[in-house]
Amino acid sequence: MLEFMPLILFAAICIVLMFGFPVALSLAGTALLFAGIGLGLEAVGIDANFDSGYLAALPNRLYGIMTNQTLLAVPLFVLMGVLLEKSKVAETLLDAMALLFGSMRGGLGISVTLVGMLMAASTGIVGATVVTMGLMSLPTMLKRGYSTSLATGTICATGTLGQIIPPSIALVLLGDVLSSAYQQAQLDMGIFSPKTVSVGDLFMGALVPGLILVVMYMIYVGLVAFFRPSMAPAADREELMAELGHTSGLGILLLKGLVPPVVLIVAVLGSILSGFATPSEASAVGAFGALVLALAYRQLDWATLKEVLRSTTHVTTMVFLILIGAALFSLVFRAYGGEHMVTELFEGMPGGVVGATIIVMLVIFLLGFILDFIEITFVVVPIVGPILLAMGLDPIWLGIMIAINLHFVPNPAVRLRTVLSARRGTAIGAYLGDLSRCGAIYLDAVRHAVAANVFPAAGNMAPDPVLMCSELKNNPAINAREWQP
Repeated sequence: MLEFMPLILFAAICIVLMFGFPVALSLAGTALLFAGIGLGLEAVGIDANFDSGYLAALPNRLYGIMTNQTLLAVPLFVLMGVLLEKSKVAETLLDAMALLFGSMRGGLGISVTLVGMLMAASTGIVGATVVTMGLMSLPTMLKRGYSTSLATGTICATGTLGQIIPPSIALVLLGDVLSSAYQQAQLDMGIFSPKTVSVGDLFMGALVPGLILVVMYMIYVGLVAFFRPSMAPAADREELMAELGHTSGLGILLLKGLVPPVVLIVAVLGSILSGFATPSEASAVGAFGALVLALAYRQLDWATLKEVLRSTTHVTTMVFLILIGAALFSLVFRAYGGEHMVTELFEGMPGGVVGATIIVMLVIFLLGFILDFIEITFVVVPIVGPILLAMGLDPIWLGIMIAINLHFVPNPAVRLRTVLSARRGTAIGAYLGDLSRCGAIYLDAVRHAVAANVFPAAGNMAPDPVLMCSELKNNPAINAREWQP
């Protein structure tokens, strides 16, 4: 049984996380417990196949995390996203898109998709996008006769585009982890001047797949509206304008809502893709631009600034604590020989590198039922990444494949689903039926609906679940009516 300790350790981590304990403490605490077991067995003369020398590398790991220049982009991108959320840019943009496309069948769904894309490209934060889109678009869509399944599925799917469309915090974290895995793979192959993986390269590689997802979502909404008009009826532009409270022309509204985020996208993403700035430098420019927009929209005061800084600090500390816990887990996993076990498993797998890649992608997808993208990035990728890269996979291609898979692991969608399901007061099966009718491209929403009800505590693993749920619950526009049109 001792030879299976790496697998037992991984299973124990998953079980502890399913009970809703803090991620960082779960990773570090479980790893320390298993390290203590290994040291204890070795002390009494039982061969536990535990190499305690790996633990000596922990101080260097922690120092490397705290001095990593790439991770400097995380708090700055978080700050930019929170500032944009408070500046009401998304609200103005959504109103403009709704008025532009709302008069056609499925137009509100298409406008939500486009706004989700622009918000993803300008913030890179899934939580802010999901909450903002849920608060602003859901009441309007339901009031205009949209089916619950299509409305909620669209928000869950498009609101999480920030996972894949750059600049993305998920890509920043994945790029850092994948770079370390790539260097380790090269060292294992005898290459002692290893190359690194640039976050900017990941951004460039993720742009086209992200846009393809946007086009797929828009096509799907259009097909639903064409074949089942009752699910996505057209809205009267005059009534919609009166409801949204806009008296100015559509052109002025588009100019006001579209220009600021586009300028910010060009400044941030354009500077990265052109090689003019690193992601860390561009994130600083983006944070400053978001601050200017918040001031220009007169949405920034001392109370708001204090809230923004507190939220940014909360998310940043959460990420770095998870990094520390994941580093300890990785060392204990390797101390038990887990890396060699996984390598032997992949090498003996039929299909070679193709079969191994398919299995890894399937495992990551299934782990999305119980783990957040951050846990998967920090726990799974360091284990399988060096092995797959040593088998000859291109690091950028592997990173984009993992990123697309992680796109379907959005815990904010879990929290949105939880609030909506509780408000409707219907059976879980009814809600799952609604989401399942949204089609295959909304499979992430279906999966998270299952996960949140099998493991209710899973919704607590991502940052600010209470804040997001309370904002949705307390929104008068949502609570004022029944879900079914």
